[in-house]
Amino acid sequence: MGRLSGFKYRDVINKLEKFGFEFIRQAAGSHEIWSNPATNRYITIPNHPGDMPEGTLRAIIKQAGISIDDFLKK
Repeated sequence: MGRLSGFKYRDVINKLEKFGFEFIRQAAGSHEIWSNPATNRYITIPNHPGDMPEGTLRAIIKQAGISIDDFLKK
């Protein structure tokens, strides 16, 4: 298990909101579009039950322009 394992959808959303991301709209299926007006970045987040796969979370963090260390500290 890596450093990014064990995060649920709600945990990820709470951390991203601390970085300034806001819900924009529902996307296809169970995915959501979030945006950060300050950095003008958009990310797509799957809203699935259970833990988010580590690779998916790593891609979301990269898309958001946040370092993994900063994400884990917030």
